[in-house]
Amino acid sequence: MTNIESLQKKIREFAQERDWEQYHSPKNLAMALSVEVAELLEIFQWLSEEESYKLDDSQLSALKQEIGDVLIYLTGLADTFDLDPLECAEAKIKLNEIKYPPHIVKGSAKKYNKY
Repeated sequence: MTNIESLQKKIREFAQERDWEQYHSPKNLAMALSVEVAELLEIFQWLSEEESYKLDDSQLSALKQEIGDVLIYLTGLADTFDLDPLECAEAKIKLNEIKYPPHIVKGSAKKYNKY
């Protein structure tokens, strides 16, 4: 069993023990994921670029919790469709390698359709 499969199993069991799977529709999981990403963004709100690299202990603790929440909901959503999030990420990286060849995009933040 991979680490992702193990995490998916833990998330599934956690929800089942609380009878929460009834609330974990794809729509609800995607919405919850969006909320957690917003909470992650809130940590960085109003920080300068430089400050965003130097979080204090309280901010770092909050970041760890929000990353955990985001990963839990994302993993749960993937599990709903029997997807491996790592495989999804690998496939997306391969696609991005085609869309953003280094000899064309190096040093630029433009979107692929702007080259």
